[in-house]
Amino acid sequence: MWTADRWNSYEMLDTSGGEKLERWGRYLLVRPDPQVIWNTPRINPGWQKRNGHYHRSSKGGGDWEFFDLPEQWEIGYELQLGKKLTFRLKPFKFKHTGLFPEQAVNWEWFSERIRHAGRPVKVLNLFAYTGGATLAAAAAGAQVTHVDASKGMVGWAKENARVSGLEEAPIRWLVDDCVKFVEREIRRGNTYDGIIMDPPSYGRGPKGEVWKIEDAVFPLVQLCTRLLSKKPLFFLINSYTTGLAPATLHYMLSLTVGDKYGGIVEAEEIGLPVTESGLVLPCGASGRWSNQM
Repeated sequence: MWTADRWNSYEMLDTSGGEKLERWGRYLLVRPDPQVIWNTPRINPGWQKRNGHYHRSSKGGGDWEFFDLPEQWEIGYELQLGKKLTFRLKPFKFKHTGLFPEQAVNWEWFSERIRHAGRPVKVLNLFAYTGGATLAAAAAGAQVTHVDASKGMVGWAKENARVSGLEEAPIRWLVDDCVKFVEREIRRGNTYDGIIMDPPSYGRGPKGEVWKIEDAVFPLVQLCTRLLSKKPLFFLINSYTTGLAPATLHYMLSLTVGDKYGGIVEAEEIGLPVTESGLVLPCGASGRWSNQM
């Protein structure tokens, strides 16, 4: 498992009974997690001192219960290359805060490849959400194209760039359907040295386009291989969909990018260490292709 274990301002304190206790800067949140199928004693005092608690509804969805939690606050993450990123957080629907801290392990991976490329690097970030990967790539020195179908998410990502001191970085912000954008980029003859994608299980584009990951992700990866430069650096796919296991991501990348460019394909679960137990909670999976042998 690839573990995001370099956080200072985020910590998963404990897990029990279908929930996780997390520290986000100064604030403690309790959120549901389907991986937490054990019931262990809730010894950590944070369970009783939580600032926010997301309660799952039996009818689907759920609601936040707040105990002295601001509408918005910030946490930071320092990349190994010495650049600090800042993220503005806020609790919103579907239990999220606007950041997936486990992705830090991937930020470190592609940042090293960008930093040591020895040449200008262009990166495409698809389904880019609030910009964690975009900021990490830009901080490492890449020119980044950030694409997401949600205008609100792109606006949030821009704000994260501003508070991270990356407001003037070479980032192109686009509200667009990712598949249609890729198709247009192919017709325009544009290429990228690195591609990142974090596709949702299900979603809709800005004009109502339907996305189902089981049907659409492999054709999109095939399309994206046509956007890679002659000497690409990396390709990263993230998945929070149960059906897309690491082996599936490995197979997809091997059949597409690996067959065309050689290099190395790897895939693993990604996770976060749990302070109370010393274990690592799985938080999804990632598939990586790299040109480095």
